[in-house]
Amino acid sequence: MSHSIVNEIKSIIEARDPGQPEFHQAAMEVVEAIAPVIEKNPEMRKARILERMVEPERVITFRVPWVDDRGNVQVNRGFRIEMNSAIGPYKGGLRFHPSVNLGVLKFLAFEQVFKNSLTTLPMGGGKGGSDFDPKGKTDNEVMKFCQAFMSELFRHIGADTDVPAGDIGVGGREIGYMFGMYKKLKNEFTGVLTGKGIDWGGSLIRPEATGYGAVYFAQEMLATRGQSLSGKRCLVSASGNVAQYTIEKLLQLGAIPLTASDSDGYIYDEQGIDRDKLAFIMDLKNVRRGRMKEYADKYRSATYIAIDSSKGFNPLWNHKADCAFPSATQNEINEKDAQNLVKNGVFVISEGANMPSTPEAVRIFTDSKLLYGPGKAANAGGVATSGLEMSQNSLRMSWSREEVDNKLKWIMKSIHQSCVDASKEYGQPGNYVIGANIAGFMKVARAMMSHGVV
Repeated sequence: MSHSIVNEIKSIIEARDPGQPEFHQAAMEVVEAIAPVIEKNPEMRKARILERMVEPERVITFRVPWVDDRGNVQVNRGFRIEMNSAIGPYKGGLRFHPSVNLGVLKFLAFEQVFKNSLTTLPMGGGKGGSDFDPKGKTDNEVMKFCQAFMSELFRHIGADTDVPAGDIGVGGREIGYMFGMYKKLKNEFTGVLTGKGIDWGGSLIRPEATGYGAVYFAQEMLATRGQSLSGKRCLVSASGNVAQYTIEKLLQLGAIPLTASDSDGYIYDEQGIDRDKLAFIMDLKNVRRGRMKEYADKYRSATYIAIDSSKGFNPLWNHKADCAFPSATQNEINEKDAQNLVKNGVFVISEGANMPSTPEAVRIFTDSKLLYGPGKAANAGGVATSGLEMSQNSLRMSWSREEVDNKLKWIMKSIHQSCVDASKEYGQPGNYVIGANIAGFMKVARAMMSHGVV
């Protein structure tokens, strides 16, 4: 029976959504994991819960014309996928990157539904963005684009409807420009975006939250084997917001981060990235917007390896280590990378990025009985703290750094516990993929059942 459910949904999405491989991958991972739940709850099958979940409630697409610094008119495409609002307003980031298309955003929105459900906070799932590339653009061009983008998006979002945040290519600068335009167009100051500046409605710990959360999740997984992060050698990919704060929290807990990367290549620092080296990375990436190669020019203990796509694997994942924190983008770890990680003694993988491991890689991790925290659980700290920012906005107050960090730690602990409990209940103890998907699904499915066919 569960086999027929999987095949049925697979044929529906392949027929309806051709050319969206990332969405197919995300949807099938969930469907395969929760098929036994549907079998156990025939009323959910009758109500076509899965068929409704894989279909977004609303897809908005629009053109974004803007004028660059040379006076040339540029045209980009904007999107917002409002996937599921069964447990709260749509919530999920905006991604500005040339790779953005409908399939990528639908996969991210679908993942977001279950991730938000796991946080224990009342948030639905959504995602959006544009094929605009902020890299190499001036501040003025980024502002012009953000204002043009928000001049359409503003009519579809709101503090109780849909609350976007940042994602790849959308940091504090972009959120600021978009919030300014929203405020001007709507003539109201509300918590419509998260990731805001601390002086105008933002939350302490929000920039750090995804990275911190991924490390807290790894800490919880290790505790099940009576271990801690102290002294563990860690591989981290990327060098943006998530990677920076993953490294920071690893250092605070006594671990030794060894790597960081960007789209040109990666650095491997045999001695470990310490606090001073991290400060250099933060200045390099956040202020000077430079490339990781400069790290190796400055620190003799580091080797720089340029990207070579002809290799078929990423050498960043081919170093002896204990833990891996993929923090870049979808499908960055393929089958060969997964084999290299296992071969090199890595036994903890906590995903800071969204779906960074291919299905073949996930299979290797689960078959090897590693401590593998999938993104929808391990990186939920970011959106959890966005939810805490929404709460503070609604209350018109700010919590201290310690308060937010303690709440984040508690949320990651409870996400971990939900995964452990659900995997046990369905006869797969220790399988965090099964646990995360089932725990996230159940809450949304029960809410949809309560609301009737809408």
